[in-house]
Amino acid sequence: MKTLIKNGSVVFKDCVKKNDILIENGKIIALGEEISGADEVIDAAGKTVIPGIIDMHVHLREPGFEGKEDIASGSLAAVAGGVTQVCCMPNTNPVCDNAVVVNYIINRAKEADLCKVRPIGAITRGEAGESLSDIGKMAKAGAVALSDDGKSVMNSLIMRLAMEYASDFNLKCLCHCEDLSLVDGGVVNEGYNSTLCGLKGQLRAVEDIMISRDICLAQSLSVPVHICHVSTYSGVEIIRAAKKNGVQVTAETCPHYFILTDDIITNFDTYTKVSPPVREERDRQAIIEGLKDGTLDCIVTDHAPHSKKDKEVEYNLAAFGMSGLETSFALSYTYLVKSGILTLPQLMCKMSYNPAKVLGLEGGEIKVGGVADLAIVDIDASYEIDGEKFYSKGKNTPFNGYKVYGKVCYTIVDGKIKFDLSKMQ
Repeated sequence: MKTLIKNGSVVFKDCVKKNDILIENGKIIALGEEISGADEVIDAAGKTVIPGIIDMHVHLREPGFEGKEDIASGSLAAVAGGVTQVCCMPNTNPVCDNAVVVNYIINRAKEADLCKVRPIGAITRGEAGESLSDIGKMAKAGAVALSDDGKSVMNSLIMRLAMEYASDFNLKCLCHCEDLSLVDGGVVNEGYNSTLCGLKGQLRAVEDIMISRDICLAQSLSVPVHICHVSTYSGVEIIRAAKKNGVQVTAETCPHYFILTDDIITNFDTYTKVSPPVREERDRQAIIEGLKDGTLDCIVTDHAPHSKKDKEVEYNLAAFGMSGLETSFALSYTYLVKSGILTLPQLMCKMSYNPAKVLGLEGGEIKVGGVADLAIVDIDASYEIDGEKFYSKGKNTPFNGYKVYGKVCYTIVDGKIKFDLSKMQ
């Protein structure tokens, strides 16, 4: 069966132009004007067609924490947000540190039959930081990267061995950079607002020390490394200098780091608690500049859904994390494109093309012969974020009440419609 998307404004790597898109057998077989001869037609007049978003940093919680999220609910949240591929972190129960769990995740994703779910294997067994996981077997089973996300691998020798061994299987280590010995109970950014609120703060050095360590290892070993959820101005500076020196380093950030500052903690809303913490205006501006100049390659969500009982406690006891799959495009479009910081093609490079390139995944670009992973969005449609309406089990967003632009109307995976807004209302 052939599917035709007509009359849409199509976002390519370097431009936006009116084009029809003809799809067959999960692939884009033609791009142009006035294409005909399809069995199914989707009229995208007045809408924008973007490459399917690839969110390379997501927590789906299954196995083990299905009360927070499961693969089916997380996948539905993904396609509702225009996300066609998610890479899920291994801090599950049991930890995804072996081929059995990798296969379980892949099979559960097939049962959900919504977006593509790419497992990330743990660097160390049980994420305990003491011995390497079964990296080769996980790679063979389908793991697309390695991470002990949620904590750093504190032992530098273990991290060295992981980076070397991972590169043998064309995998990258995705590094959660947090010096655990320096955290010292900190739950927010250390600064004026932490003092005002009486909450224990975390120095920027908690993050920066480990960014520097992992970049030094990558440089010494001549292997690539990827830095997760960058939040500090100094971290941006470290990564920028490393890139200028030829280090094979890529990096990501999240919408909450380029939109929010730690002013949000002053009402003690636990939905603002995240790791690393939201920081100050200087950091926010540096994150934006890092996105503009290419220091930061990717925009991800670090989607971390929690049940209400995990958040409706005092701030110090609340779980870290924000739910973000359903709002990432709208927030990024509103605060980066409508504000004139990035063009729409530049944004989609950060959200689609670059993540595919970093991890060696299919998709991320609209081209003839490419996989038909697409989203059709109404970039002029505005709405108010309401976490209670999320498809995700995690309602924990700090963006409740924010007015955003960019409503996802369709999400198409391998040429098949997986989300149709008109049928969800």
